[in-house]
Amino acid sequence: MSQTVRTRFAPSPTGYLHIGGARTALFCWAYARRHGGTFILRVEDTDLERSTPEAVQAILDGMAWLGLDADEGPFYQMRRMDRYKAVIATMLEQGSAYYCYTSSEELDEMREAQRARGEKPRYDGRWRPEPGKALPAVPEGARPVVRFRNPVDGVVAWDDLVKGRIEFANTELDDFIIARADGTPTYNFCVVVDDWDMAITHVIRGDDHVNNTPRQINVLRALGAEVPSYAHLSMILGDDGTKLSKRHGAVSVMQYHEDGYLPEAVINYLARLGWSHGDDEIFSREQFVEWFDLDHITPSAAQFNTEKLNWLNAQYLRQADDHTLAADVANRLAQRGIDPERGPILEAVIGLYKERVGNLNELADSVELYLVEVKAQPDLIEQHLGEGARAALASLRDRFVSVEWVRPELNAAIKATMAEHGLKMPQVAIPLRVATLGVTQTPAIDAVLEVLGRERVLQRLSRYL
Repeated sequence: MSQTVRTRFAPSPTGYLHIGGARTALFCWAYARRHGGTFILRVEDTDLERSTPEAVQAILDGMAWLGLDADEGPFYQMRRMDRYKAVIATMLEQGSAYYCYTSSEELDEMREAQRARGEKPRYDGRWRPEPGKALPAVPEGARPVVRFRNPVDGVVAWDDLVKGRIEFANTELDDFIIARADGTPTYNFCVVVDDWDMAITHVIRGDDHVNNTPRQINVLRALGAEVPSYAHLSMILGDDGTKLSKRHGAVSVMQYHEDGYLPEAVINYLARLGWSHGDDEIFSREQFVEWFDLDHITPSAAQFNTEKLNWLNAQYLRQADDHTLAADVANRLAQRGIDPERGPILEAVIGLYKERVGNLNELADSVELYLVEVKAQPDLIEQHLGEGARAALASLRDRFVSVEWVRPELNAAIKATMAEHGLKMPQVAIPLRVATLGVTQTPAIDAVLEVLGRERVLQRLSRYL
């Protein structure tokens, strides 16, 4: 590639970073990394009524959790107002923009008349300067907006790197507002100046921006700026094929953290939403960067599949380092008011359970049983701790007092108790699980006992004997 790739992710801080935005950020980041380029984070915060510091922080937190590190930024549009106004002043001098004094009431009347004639509602150019044209008298006390002088003929076309050739006739584009009556520049204008100043080479964004692109291209050309390449990503649908909503995953990215997903699993899953590398389902971040390019993005909508995300997360849990998992689980337990130092070494418990759970919260639930004083539910006690089971557990407890506390010896003690009482393994193991952990299903019982420790096992058994 002859030019240095520069991509940008430019969220508006009017809400959290959701799955759609996170996928866009990932693709922008990966494309820059793939081509040895620069990834820029830009916060488009000109919507003063809806933008909040909390939303900005939520975006930054989500990016950090996913590991999508920016090379430049974050840049904030509200801190660039002087630059936008300077460019508008230059455009007014050069004639590529003009003042418009049309009132909101006049605009409403204009659009109503156009609808009545069966025309597309649009600004009619009444304040657009033309040779020999007499402009209306400036209304007293009126504050004008600034409009871009859009070309009146020809087409705006680009070869979209995802959707292919896209064309718009300039006759379909009116002279849109680039600065409001209070002097603040509009979104479509700020984006253009930012992309120009930041030398963006590839604009990768959602296809809800397709209709903005011809307007932005025309402004770039009016400024004499290089026009970047565009790639518009199709939307993400929910499990049921409808627009993604909170019930299918359109929640804050940080909600996935709270729900116990690993960032590596979420990144892997996002990568597969509309992009593929053959039949590969599980791959590292490094492999993704090595493989990623825009020509493998499908132009059709991607479909969010919660079941597939859960499956991926379970795979990543199995592969994860026990020490790393222990640090996260310790934090989750501390948030519940549980001291992670109270019981066995966390890594040992995690090693027993990480292949049996689907997320970090479930892993923390399992570890919690080893740290707190669990009490079996009455129905489990009634079902599994009858007179015969208690007699067997009493014999087992006596053996546990002196046995070497390692799995082979614990297993031998259980089998000796089975033989003594004429019982099968489930008739001893299940009551033992209920008495020690308050549940009927666990990993191998000898492994559980070894990790739980002699003192804790004897203490928990004594409550039922």
